[in-house]
Amino acid sequence: MAKWTTADIPPQQGRTAVVTGPGGLGFEDALALARAGAHVILAGRNPTRGAAAVARISETVPGANVTYEVLDLASLASIESFAARLRDSLGSLDLLINNAAVMSPPTRLTTVDGFESQLGTNYLGHFALTGRLLPLLRKGDAARVVSLSSVAARSGAIRFDDLQSERGYAPMSAYAQSKLACLMFALELQRRADAAGWGIRSMGAHPGISRTDLIPNGFGPRSAAGVVRRLFWFLFQPAAQGALPTLFAATSHEARGGAYYGPDRLSEVRGFPAVAKVPSQALDRQAADRLWSESERLTGMVYA
Repeated sequence: MAKWTTADIPPQQGRTAVVTGPGGLGFEDALALARAGAHVILAGRNPTRGAAAVARISETVPGANVTYEVLDLASLASIESFAARLRDSLGSLDLLINNAAVMSPPTRLTTVDGFESQLGTNYLGHFALTGRLLPLLRKGDAARVVSLSSVAARSGAIRFDDLQSERGYAPMSAYAQSKLACLMFALELQRRADAAGWGIRSMGAHPGISRTDLIPNGFGPRSAAGVVRRLFWFLFQPAAQGALPTLFAATSHEARGGAYYGPDRLSEVRGFPAVAKVPSQALDRQAADRLWSESERLTGMVYA
């Protein structure tokens, strides 16, 4: 796995991938997969941004098989509509990268379904999306699901007594909870896939600390975090580097179901793909089972 790069991605011809979030890490994921020959569906809520991403990829990779589909992960209705369109147009799906995220809005926001925005978009939206696409994934060729977590998950806690941060909202705590939930989902999905014989591999990945628009879009460009991101850009590794753990999990023959991948240097904040340390709270099987049940109740997406 030493210094694994996009040059090590196996040929992806004949494989179909869905990548949520057309900017930053999602763009780099889609670009690399398209370059390797995959049919890539970029999914996001902003058609202008999505079309621009497709145009950039097509310009960089002549003949790339890349399209854009509208998907708002903050809306269960949008998720259901997106999945229905794919079920009508595809016979199978080989790869799902649950990448899109919002980070630390300074005030508590909610999705159209009433969920706290970070939990709703980063976690519950992807929980529902994966369930809706499961029939296609089960028909895929050695299908994989890669769910994006974060170094912030290390400080995360699943607050079952205030899951939606209604009694107290702290931006980074809510973000850390959502990203811990994403990692717990990745691990639990593999356990359930093994038990049910779904024939898919589920993995978690995180990008370390990377140069994307996630911080300025969340905290705001004039916030302390936004200023640090702008003035000390050199402390953040390029988005293309940050995407490598996800791409390793998504394509490498060495990637294992139920594993977690991140950068290999400086406490996993930068570097090349390696097995990442799973926070102890993510290994709580009882909490994972309870979170899964609560997620099914909240989203109405019951896996079967």
